[in-house]
Amino acid sequence: MRIIVQRSKESSVEVNKKVVGHINKGLVILVGFTLGDNEEQITKMVKKIINLRIFDDENGVMNKSLLDIKGEILSISQFTLYANTKKGNRPSYIEALNGKEAIKLYELFNQKLKEFVPVETGIFGADMLVNIKNDGPVSIMLEEI
Repeated sequence: MRIIVQRSKESSVEVNKKVVGHINKGLVILVGFTLGDNEEQITKMVKKIINLRIFDDENGVMNKSLLDIKGEILSISQFTLYANTKKGNRPSYIEALNGKEAIKLYELFNQKLKEFVPVETGIFGADMLVNIKNDGPVSIMLEEI
């Protein structure tokens, strides 16, 4: 599982020119799955994400978590996080989990996040336009192997 976490002041996702997900202050999460990913890894990643101290405290130090600021999450499935560009110029996505299996993990991931914070999502497999107002910018890559 690979995840890009981006601190956001406001973000949204559109499908067919219609906003299907919108958050104010919080995190945009781009998430991709690979063979072998499972519920145990998802549970660990959810705990890591909601407790990641990347929001400023009163002194301007990144010391607060999503829970501390009562933030929201915009979760976007992104198989391209598993792009392999070692050979040639056309990325290979063979390491990305197939859609039938990935959607199950993606839905479980979002369900577990919703136990702690409000979560908006895009539409799995759709062509999406993601608008991110990256705060900082702060972008962190998490990987569970």
